[in-house]
Amino acid sequence: MLQQTVPRIESLRVKKYRSLRDVQLRKITPLSVFLGPNGSGKSALLDVFAFLTECFTVGLRHAWDKRGRFRHLRTRGSNGAIEFELKYREKPSTPLITYHLSIEEGPKGAFVDSEWMGWRRGSRGRLFRFLDFRRVAGRVSAGETPDGTEDYTDEQFNDPSTLAVSILGRLTRYPRLSALRSFVIGWHHSSLCREAMRGISESESQKQLSMSGDNPPNAIRYLKEHHPEHLEKLLLKLLNWGPRLEKIDAQLTSDVRFLLRIKDGPFEEPIQAKFVSDGTLRLLSYLALLHQPAPSSLIAIEHPETHVHPRLLPRLTEECRMASSKSQLIITTHSPYFVDELHADEVWILYRDEHGFTVCKRAADMRGINEFIETGGKLGHLWMEGFFDCGDPLTNSGGPIHINSLH
Repeated sequence: MLQQTVPRIESLRVKKYRSLRDVQLRKITPLSVFLGPNGSGKSALLDVFAFLTECFTVGLRHAWDKRGRFRHLRTRGSNGAIEFELKYREKPSTPLITYHLSIEEGPKGAFVDSEWMGWRRGSRGRLFRFLDFRRVAGRVSAGETPDGTEDYTDEQFNDPSTLAVSILGRLTRYPRLSALRSFVIGWHHSSLCREAMRGISESESQKQLSMSGDNPPNAIRYLKEHHPEHLEKLLLKLLNWGPRLEKIDAQLTSDVRFLLRIKDGPFEEPIQAKFVSDGTLRLLSYLALLHQPAPSSLIAIEHPETHVHPRLLPRLTEECRMASSKSQLIITTHSPYFVDELHADEVWILYRDEHGFTVCKRAADMRGINEFIETGGKLGHLWMEGFFDCGDPLTNSGGPIHINSLH
């Protein structure tokens, strides 16, 4: 069993955010993979995590304006606030904490309609809110014990777009808020860009791969300088996946920038990364992301199967599983090969209902799936052959299939 070393999200509810009119995910696992056709809502789901991170780092209004405000963010045909609700544990032995954020839009832009955090005394006890804000005013306590006996402090902000956790979470006297703030700003959303991955990076080494993947030389250089043992393990994995590869290094150029160079076994001279295959660069980037010495608390990856040979995808799945002992992984995919090695409780199926809104179902909760797996069935095959109870996997709208067709 994997040992939890970072906070884990156990439940997520999203209301009125793009195609996610009302989606609730319960019992989220450390490795959770979302499978579905184009337009099913996978990108919208991943963007929830990116949006919340940006709200905590660059501010609500920047994140809001970047996505087109209510016109493009609120579910079509809906009214009222966009809502997010996370339930997570800081450690396995700590109580389940709920964080709720509700956002509205007025003449002057987006504002926080309500924001609160709380936990229960026992599994069935009353919920005590140690943070409770409405518009710009509210109260907050240290959140040391889930019994509601602490002293509260009244707070008020001038800017209605201010997130209380983002500001008050900077203060050590509010440890629960500080822990949530650190958790959320530590999330990493990976959406690798082919052109960005092939460029020449600035000269300084960098701890983490960027969202677009434009800094593999910096990340490799950092590992070489500070954690050579991690780099050696990473390269051994990649070299085993590409039998002709012999060496990878980040070289400093004459204009003081880093250039990634990769050497093939049959040739004496290494070549620049921009001449290496897309699949090799992506695998290198994913390994660098998943095997950081101090990994992100949550890693969201969009379509890891792109440009990667199908026979290598089960290996990448296993790398993600190992990485989930230190980070929570949220992944979207179209690939049946990537999900073949997953457990049914780790896979969620997304599709659009007859009204055009996203529905999300866990594979383990679908009739007959666990029985098929017990007899040797693979999740990817079951999905592609239409055995999930959500209709044709290649269409945008789903519907129940006849159970008789499973026999």
